[in-house]
Amino acid sequence: MQQWQGNSNEDFAKLVNEFEALPALYRHALNDLQNKIDVIKTEWQSRDGFSPIEHVKCRIKEPKSILQKMERKGYGFSLENMEQYIHDIAGMRIVCAFVKDIYRLVDHLSTREDIRVLEIKDYIAHPKPNGYQSLHLIVGIPLVLLEGTRWVKAEIQLRTLAMDFWASMEHILYYKFDKQLPSHVAEELKEAARAADELDQKMLRLRREILELSEGELPPAGQH
Repeated sequence: MQQWQGNSNEDFAKLVNEFEALPALYRHALNDLQNKIDVIKTEWQSRDGFSPIEHVKCRIKEPKSILQKMERKGYGFSLENMEQYIHDIAGMRIVCAFVKDIYRLVDHLSTREDIRVLEIKDYIAHPKPNGYQSLHLIVGIPLVLLEGTRWVKAEIQLRTLAMDFWASMEHILYYKFDKQLPSHVAEELKEAARAADELDQKMLRLRREILELSEGELPPAGQH
């Protein structure tokens, strides 16, 4: 194990142990957030006949990974720095069918009193140089504790099915090549990202056309 800003391996192990108890708060906040999303999904399904949310995944960052990220970003190892600077300890990924549904969900979350949208990073409107597309939210979730209400941060990543597939493949390749992709592979990934975006746009047009047809009256049999 490497040295961590002058700390010995024993010091680092001790820090990991001290951070072991922290994920409990974040897990409660993440469970609460997941319950809210489940209610939204159920309400949309009941009202509209379908839900724009395809599936949801949640995870809590491991204490060792939290400390490694703090080291990488140059923050001192303290609970205060962790709470202030590390926003993705509680993480949620929401996959939607269409880009339009992502923005619809973000608009809804922004109006709620039981969720605070603290930061928005829109990599759909402004993709990363490697082609990555997603919309990231940093949100605050209220936990009612003995000492009062505490707002716990969580990160939500919103993607379409096509974006999620691309990101999964990129992640696999990224680690297969030890984080150094050959230039031709990187270019192929960018092209695949463009193809995924075109697929999203095409499916959105098809949905719009189907909805428009379903709202009109079909002509009687034999008439055109």
